[in-house]
Amino acid sequence: MSEAIISDLSKRMDGAINAFHNDLKGLRTGRANSALLEHVKVDAYGSPMPLDQLATVSVPEARLLSVQVWDATNAKAVEKAIANAGLGLNPQADGNLIRVPLPDLSEERRKEMVKIAGQYAEKARISIRNVRRDGMDAAKKMEKDGDLSKDEQHDLGEEIQTLTDDYIKKVDDALSVKEADIMEV
Repeated sequence: MSEAIISDLSKRMDGAINAFHNDLKGLRTGRANSALLEHVKVDAYGSPMPLDQLATVSVPEARLLSVQVWDATNAKAVEKAIANAGLGLNPQADGNLIRVPLPDLSEERRKEMVKIAGQYAEKARISIRNVRRDGMDAAKKMEKDGDLSKDEQHDLGEEIQTLTDDYIKKVDDALSVKEADIMEV
């Protein structure tokens, strides 16, 4: 019974970790990465659409992204969306091909990126703690309903807390790696 609860909580905490990693992919480091443009939304066909549904993003050089727009009528909208995405990028259109050179990150911009990474980490920690709260509530309910003894409920609570601590450590470790990556000159 308690294994099922732990398994469910672990899956939900994995989801929080995966969402955190996806958020981190969108943060710029000194190198080009196609994931940088994953979160860009383009106003096309009357609604906001993810960039990957309108174009192919590739990395031909270490400091350059290449965006091949499939439909020429959307090229201007894609260029505008990249420029307005808040990433500090200046796209250059050439027909259906949009080149996005990555400028050097200033020290101030790097520190700003580290702050954003910290905000993403805190959001992940809160999600993990919410999952822990749900697990603790379930354990208390099971004890109240007579499915668990008081000792079993206490042991399950300790197991849930250990699981939570492990996942919080994963978030902190990933944050440390990303911060080092961002601050690397």
